[in-house]
Amino acid sequence: MSDFLFRETLEQLDPELADLIKYETERQARKLVMVPSESLTPEGVHTALGSAFSHIYAEGYPDERTRA
Repeated sequence: MSDFLFRETLEQLDPELADLIKYETERQARKLVMVPSESLTPEGVHTALGSAFSHIYAEGYPDERTRA
């Protein structure tokens, strides 16, 4: 490839991938795929979500001076 920015279309760069995307788009338009889900969460998951590990996500890392 002479152009490192890949200015070509996906069909030109990778026709096989372009075909796969086209077929998958058609499949999703024609079929209803129902995925079973569970609305109950195990107790261990509740415990983990309510633990100190969730503080990092919710509040960021603690100040360096208060870190043990």
